[in-house]
Amino acid sequence: MKATARAHPIQGLVKYHGMRDPQLRLPYHDSISVCTAPTNTTTTVEWLTDVDAEGGAQDTYIIDGEEVDGRAAERINMVVDHVRELADFDHAVHFESENSFPSNIGFGSSSSGFAAAAIALVEAAGLDMSLPEISTVARRGSSSAARAVTGAFSHLYAGLNDEDCRSYRLESELEDELRVVAAHVPSYKETEEAHKEAAESHMFQARVAHIPDQIVEMRDALRKASFERVFKLAEHDSLSLTAATMTGPSGWVYWQPETIAVFNAVRELREEGVEVYFSTDTGASVYVNTTEEYVDEVQSRIDEIGIETDVWEVGGPAHVLPESDALF
Repeated sequence: MKATARAHPIQGLVKYHGMRDPQLRLPYHDSISVCTAPTNTTTTVEWLTDVDAEGGAQDTYIIDGEEVDGRAAERINMVVDHVRELADFDHAVHFESENSFPSNIGFGSSSSGFAAAAIALVEAAGLDMSLPEISTVARRGSSSAARAVTGAFSHLYAGLNDEDCRSYRLESELEDELRVVAAHVPSYKETEEAHKEAAESHMFQARVAHIPDQIVEMRDALRKASFERVFKLAEHDSLSLTAATMTGPSGWVYWQPETIAVFNAVRELREEGVEVYFSTDTGASVYVNTTEEYVDEVQSRIDEIGIETDVWEVGGPAHVLPESDALF
């Protein structure tokens, strides 16, 4: 009972903020994202059929070569325990995961991590589930992971149960056109803490009221493959999210001087006629969204600031890998 899976992290386009139910990780509102490739998380899991977790056996979780415990292990447990419940068994599990990109700097490592975990756990347990169904498993670790399961452009619907709160892929011709210049700005962040206090910001209700129109606009823009509309909306949503985050009780300010420098460079490029927009999730690093026509020019301008960059494309859904790709 062993399986390996791979998933790509997400860039939030209309981002979720705050959780109605922190245990089931049910968000207050819908969200839309796009997966980035070749960045990925690969995860191998093995259900130990001769070892009963309830009998005292330890689950083991290893990420990037280090065993994890504390809150990180608790979040993985939420996903593992749910799959145990679905499969109706109590086997202990051995879990190893590797990221191909830096984690905890604002590039969605938890989304790909929990998406790959959910796919691998479900496959190893022998469960027959669709990607939208598996997205409800991944959501227990991270709401963003639900969208990483279905991949590419995806929409996570808000709801109070697994039948309603699941992710579906949105088809768009922009999948082939989008190029993301990823501007790495290392700065440790606590996304989960920001979600916990989201509703305490005086700007939160205004954001929640605004989101339904943003979702409708984004879905229409994706359907019509309007690059300008999609990424202008994403840029605006980044500013809206950050306003709500900064005005919570802890006053989280994730952006660094390098973050602002990238914003300014993007705006200057746009004034020069380049099709380019910036976007951030909860972190200091920046997604610089452009097209194949302009990607070299955009990357060159960001490099001039002295910031490390990568160029990414759209990543597909999470998927099972062959046995030869297992991590152990």
